[in-house]
Amino acid sequence: MAKQKTIITCAVTGAIHTPTMSDALPYTYDGIATQAIEAAQAGASILHLHARNNETGAPSVDPDDFSPFLGRIKQATDAVVNISTGGSLTLSIQDRIKPAKTFSAEMCSMNMGSMNFSFHPLAKRYDTWKFDWEKDYVEGSDGNIFRNTFRDIREAATTLAPERIKFEHECYDVGHLYNLKFCMDTGLFKAPIFIQFVMGILGGIGADVDNLVFMKKTADKLFGDDYRWSVLAAGAAQIPLAVTASQMGGHVRVGLEDSLFIQRGELATSNAQQVAKIRRVIEDLGSEIATPAEARKILDLKGGDDVGF
Repeated sequence: MAKQKTIITCAVTGAIHTPTMSDALPYTYDGIATQAIEAAQAGASILHLHARNNETGAPSVDPDDFSPFLGRIKQATDAVVNISTGGSLTLSIQDRIKPAKTFSAEMCSMNMGSMNFSFHPLAKRYDTWKFDWEKDYVEGSDGNIFRNTFRDIREAATTLAPERIKFEHECYDVGHLYNLKFCMDTGLFKAPIFIQFVMGILGGIGADVDNLVFMKKTADKLFGDDYRWSVLAAGAAQIPLAVTASQMGGHVRVGLEDSLFIQRGELATSNAQQVAKIRRVIEDLGSEIATPAEARKILDLKGGDDVGF
């Protein structure tokens, strides 16, 4: 049997890291567009996108902060656009799903449970900050509860269902898999589903191979052949766990949202650099990278002609 090709997702900017942490982190409209296009050229078939304020780099869920770069990306590449619905740890689900609804993306993220979600230890690494908002934002994350109740999940799913958007079900711990199973059993989501195992976030499951195997075994038990899966590992675990996932039959995610580094102690120069690295390793191990068209077929997506941008 032919081995399934590996989908590379690139998460371009996210809502955790701030401009002080890396000069490579894109936050302007032009920077996000440019790095997304370069990541696609390097081999990413899916681009996971957040927006930021064009002047300060603060995370934003305002559709007006998405529109300047979405059109450019669509014109320059055939990559699948995946719009985040987790772009704020403090705003309501109605606010967070507005960009995906407005632009009718092919994909969007769907966090499968509420959790502590903190990155406050990062604040200790910096003495000065580029923008006034950054320090309080990072330090204050120790008080965050990332809300994704069953009611929130249902509201997001039913609101976005008419758009035929494929959900990337982000599961930060094993309990989130059971939440997803419950939602499938009640008819909220239909197979084939796409699960992103999110590992290494403070508040979620740790980023190690034993945990990945456990998450995969649990998903096999709950969903059988009705799911596709990928791994997102934060920080230093990004590339090692992506390689492991690719050899286990899964897909992979890299990008400056998840790690600012290309290797231990060395900041990445761009998202494309991370994509090129994971592509090179995966191909050297004998696997092939999926094109955007192949990713659409694997994940049963509606296609780029049916988006709203």
